[in-house]
Parts: sequence; C-alpha cells; structure tokens
Amino acid sequence: QVQLVESGGGLVQPGGSLRLSCAASGRTLSSYTMGWFRQAPGKEREFVIAIRRDGKYTEYADSAKGRFTISRDNAKNTVYLQMNSLKPEDTAVYYCAADSDNYYPSRFSNDYGYWGQGTQVTVSS
Repeated sequence: QVQLVESGGGLVQPGGSLRLSCAASGRTLSSYTMGWFRQAPGKEREFVIAIRRDGKYTEYADSAKGRFTISRDNAKNTVYLQMNSLKPEDTAVYYCAADSDNYYPSRFSNDYGYWGQGTQVTVSS
C-alpha cells in the first residue's frame, strides 16, 4: 500500500507559479498511474492532470492545458505538478492520487485507490 503526502501549496498572485510535490512511501511509484485532482469550496472534486507509469503519456483537463505540467521522478518516488499562469479560479485544495489498475491515466476519481491529504492553493492579489 502506498502513502502519499502533498506539499508546496500556498498563496500566489494571479499570473504566478507554484510547484506541488507528492511524495510516496510504502511502495514504489513506478507501479502507479498518478493524478492530480482539486476541490474548490462548494464544488465537487475535479480532475486536473495525470501521467502514465512510465511518464510518457499525460492526460489533461481543459483547464490545465498550456498552463500545468505533471512530471514524475520514479527514483525519488515523487510526482510534481508545475502550475503557471495561475488564475483565481485555480484556488482549491489539490490532491495527488495513485491508480494501480489502469495503464493509461484516468480522469475518474473512482479509479484512484490512494489519496494524499491535500494541499491548499490560493490565487489572490
């Protein structure tokens, strides 16, 4: 079983950047497709971006295209979410998640069996 811990959230001005990290323990991340989801106050959790186990395929939500990048360092057992050109509507709690079953990244939260505790991202001037 894998445990996930996110870090790197915080307050950033519109147009700024943040890099979130998701560190895994318990099992090697190379066994998992990894995704990032987010949940804003009063809204359902939504898919942001996900990456295949080998790092060679990425699935994007429309909101993430051109602004967000996901990467993974399997040797460090860590996944990263680089967020650029941030907007106030990106404000949410961001969660990383691991999927042990699907080879190609899924957009559906039910496919991910392991979740971190989340990290708050606030975009405001």
